[in-house]
Amino acid sequence: MRQRPFAALSLAFATTFWLAACGQAEHTSDGMNTGAPQSVGVVTLTPQSVPVSTTLPGRVTAFKVAEVRPQVSGILRQQRFVEGSLVQQGEPLYQLDPALFEAELAAAQASLASAEAVLQANAARYERSKGLLEEKAISQQDYDEAEANFLSAQANQQVAQAALQKAQLNLDYSRVAAPISGRIGRSSVTVGALIQVGQAQALTSIHQLDPIYVDIVQSSDEFMRLQQAARSGRLSTDSEQGPRVTITLDSAGEQQLTGTLLFNEVTVDSDTSSITLRAQFDNADQWLLPGMYVRAELAAGELQQTLLVPQQGVTRDARGRPTAMVVNAQGEVEMRYLTLGNTYNANWIVLDGLSAGDQVIVEGLQKIQPGAKVTAEEVK
Repeated sequence: MRQRPFAALSLAFATTFWLAACGQAEHTSDGMNTGAPQSVGVVTLTPQSVPVSTTLPGRVTAFKVAEVRPQVSGILRQQRFVEGSLVQQGEPLYQLDPALFEAELAAAQASLASAEAVLQANAARYERSKGLLEEKAISQQDYDEAEANFLSAQANQQVAQAALQKAQLNLDYSRVAAPISGRIGRSSVTVGALIQVGQAQALTSIHQLDPIYVDIVQSSDEFMRLQQAARSGRLSTDSEQGPRVTITLDSAGEQQLTGTLLFNEVTVDSDTSSITLRAQFDNADQWLLPGMYVRAELAAGELQQTLLVPQQGVTRDARGRPTAMVVNAQGEVEMRYLTLGNTYNANWIVLDGLSAGDQVIVEGLQKIQPGAKVTAEEVK
């Protein structure tokens, strides 16, 4: 009975020693695993051509805008158009009371006839005076008076003719016509209203909507970056067609309009540091209306020898700087700071920080740190 406690104690020591030996073996096994290089997925960078496009805000502007204003004063007798309809250049829009202008035209015609009669009489007297002067039948003074009367009558005839033309223009202006073709707006006056020359309010306005302009706003920094890329030859463009601009009209992306970039402003807005670009679109169906806000995709060309990095391979440090982990020639992890451009599909366009042939880690980033040995496996 005295030997039983000793036997139990020996069994307890043996069990403790066995468990400790197993734990040491597991620890040794874990240490061997942590010492092995970690396997990571990488993407090897190769230069390629990338279409350069950017989405920018824009505002629709009419191709032509004309305010209809009166050229003569009078009472409005008739409105000859339907508000909101399409009108053609020269089509009559308003008719003022023509009675006063018709009377002025008749008076001008009578004045011209009288002036022409006086001119005819003085012309005949002047011609007779020439012959009499040669025969010395009249004095030089009589001849000079006949010549002066002829020239005065000729001038009066020209004044009467100009007055007739003015009276005819005033009569024509009593019929207010459309200065351009387009869609006409609402009328600001009604029949019976007094219309006056120089009034502040226009009678109506006409907008030509086909074709139509879209004014696009782009930052000056991005504009200069594209210009530098084009001058260096990295950005290739179609010199014949010019940059293309696309506008998506519905959320599904099925209805699109494609236009051409015409020009850009020569100055930078000092308040926003932006440049306004103007594009022209065909608008036969009038999907675009003046004042509409749109988002336009500007295709600038193709960027040559460009490096693309998958977005999952780019992270940011505490200061917000973009970084990427790269496997160097020694098989170690190296951190690079990047300068990024726009996105293309699911990739970043890298402007600086990486070179062709670099292996960027895109899988296993949470298991590594700079300086660690890794095994690179290409990810497709």
